[in-house]
Amino acid sequence: MAGVVVHKGAIAVGAVVAVVLVGGCKAQATDADGKTRPVRISPTKTDTKTTPGADTGSGKPEKPSPATPAPATPAPAPKTLIAQGRSGGEVRELQARLRQISWFFADPTGSYGSATVNAVKGFQGKRGLPRTGTTDTVTWQKLVGMTREPTKYELYSGGGIPASKPDKRCMTGRVLCISKESRTLTWMIDGHTVSTMDVRFGSQYTPTRDGTFTVYWKSRHHVSTLFHTAMPYAMFFSGGQAVHYSSDFAATGYNGASHGCVNVRDKKKIASLFAQVRNGDKVVVYK
Repeated sequence: MAGVVVHKGAIAVGAVVAVVLVGGCKAQATDADGKTRPVRISPTKTDTKTTPGADTGSGKPEKPSPATPAPATPAPAPKTLIAQGRSGGEVRELQARLRQISWFFADPTGSYGSATVNAVKGFQGKRGLPRTGTTDTVTWQKLVGMTREPTKYELYSGGGIPASKPDKRCMTGRVLCISKESRTLTWMIDGHTVSTMDVRFGSQYTPTRDGTFTVYWKSRHHVSTLFHTAMPYAMFFSGGQAVHYSSDFAATGYNGASHGCVNVRDKKKIASLFAQVRNGDKVVVYK
């Protein structure tokens, strides 16, 4: 780089006149008498605070201190709702919902046994949940989201529905009080319940007639002349319609239907009933 000439008259004697860069490496100053001397250039004073990553004089950039993360709050464990050994309506609903999506194949019983445990484990494993076999809040919410509220007949597909309130016609005398709503036959004497049993009825094409009737004929070993099927403990009340034992009902439950008769599936109960009922006793069939 070429030198820069500074005239003496430009500034007062003894003052530094100008800074000359020689070769771009050294700084020099020219005095008033024309002589030159080297000049030390101090760095510009800056804020003494350092910024993250700045050179602190140690030869290494200062790294920002990592923030200490707050300890994670563990998620609360799911609350157990029902488990093995429990019984009641909530267990029956659990079984009915599992049955809707083919995880529980038996009729709901209301008892949380090994079959229910295995069904719950299968459902949990399929959805990435811990296979505990216990129904907790997470498992229940998943199940409810995949199913609908069970009907009364789904809850009691195997029978055992609590008997409906007796029709007022059942409150006097000796009566076979038969409710289509609860699918039960209640043997009553003067308003008092003697026994109750599950029953099924005719299909929509051969319905069981509603109304008030009387038992007009009993046949212990009856065989249908129309369908050639056994009708043990038959108690006829309306034409060819009778209350009788059905082996098909005992085997298949409510998957089938009668040809209009009132089927009973508990053989011991209907045998006892047959021994007590007399011709002329009242029969009330109501919805």
